[in-house]
Amino acid sequence: MLTRLPEKVVAVDLNPSQLHCLEIRVAAYRSLEHAELLELIGSTESDRRRDLYARCRPLLGTEAARFWDARPELIRAGIGGAGRFENYFRLFRQRALSLVHSKKRIRSLLQQRSLEERRRFYDDVWDNWRWRMLFRLFFSRFVMGRLGRDPSFFDYVEGSVADRILSRARHALSELDPHVNPYLQWILLGTHGTALPFALRKENFDTIRANIDRIEWRLCSVEDYCETEASGSVSRFNLSDIFEYMSEANFHGLLSRLLGVAKKGGRIAYWNMLAPRSRPIAMADRLRPIEDLSSRLHLEDKAFFYSRFVLEEVL
Repeated sequence: MLTRLPEKVVAVDLNPSQLHCLEIRVAAYRSLEHAELLELIGSTESDRRRDLYARCRPLLGTEAARFWDARPELIRAGIGGAGRFENYFRLFRQRALSLVHSKKRIRSLLQQRSLEERRRFYDDVWDNWRWRMLFRLFFSRFVMGRLGRDPSFFDYVEGSVADRILSRARHALSELDPHVNPYLQWILLGTHGTALPFALRKENFDTIRANIDRIEWRLCSVEDYCETEASGSVSRFNLSDIFEYMSEANFHGLLSRLLGVAKKGGRIAYWNMLAPRSRPIAMADRLRPIEDLSSRLHLEDKAFFYSRFVLEEVL
C-alpha cells in the first residue's frame, strides 16, 4: 500500500502481538538495508539476527520492545515465522511433508516449468495417495482447530475443510507457478527461495522506507475504529478474512458500519476461506460487486488457501 503513495494507512487489530509484529517491521525498514531486512524476516539465512534486532530495538515502543525481548528464539529463527499459523506450517513442513516427499522432490516442484509440465508433475509425481491422506488429516477441522487456527474460526463453516483446501493446493501447485510463489515456498522451505512477497522486493524497498511514516496502528476493534472516523474518510479497505469469524448478521452489521466511513467510489476487499461472505442484497444500493476483476484476481492469487476473493465498490 505504501508504494502507491497513500495519504495514510491504518492497521487495526484486537491482538497486541499482531501489532508488535507490524511495529518491528516498521523499525526494520527504518534502520536496516534491504538485504538485512530479508535476514531479519527469515527470507534468507542469517547468523546475526540478534544484532540486527538490536539496531531496530531503539525504534520500538515500550510494549513492543518488551514483547520481542522476551522472545529471542523467534528473532533467532526469523521474525516472519512468528505466529500460530506459521508454526502450524512449520510442523507440516518438518514433521508431516517429509513422510511423503523428499527434499529433492520438493525442490523439483519449485523449479520453473510450463503449465502442461506443472500439471504432469503434479499428477504423475506429487499427487500420490500418501499426499492426499496426509493433507486430509493435517488440514482437517480437528487438527487445524487444535494446532493452526482458533477453533472459533470453524463456527460458521460447513462441509469438509481439508477437501476444499486440497483443491486450492492443487491449483497453486499446477495452475499457478510455484517458482514465483513466495507463500508456497515459505510453507515448503521455511524461506523465500526464488520469490519474494511484494513488500520485500528490492525494487519496492526505498519507496516503502520513504513513506513508512504514513502508516499507523490502532489496538481496537474495527467497530471502534469506525466510531473515530468521519463519514467518507476511508477510500480503501483490506479486511483480510475477518468476516469468517462472525455470523452473517454480525457480518452485515459490520459491513454497514464500514460503509458509514467509506468514501464514495471507494473499494472494499476481503477473502473467503471457508465461510461464504459477500454483499447482501439489502445493501445493493450502497455496494456494488466488481465480479470480473474479483474472479480474475482470485485465479491469480498466490495466497492460494482462500476459496474466493471479494472486491466491492462503494456507491
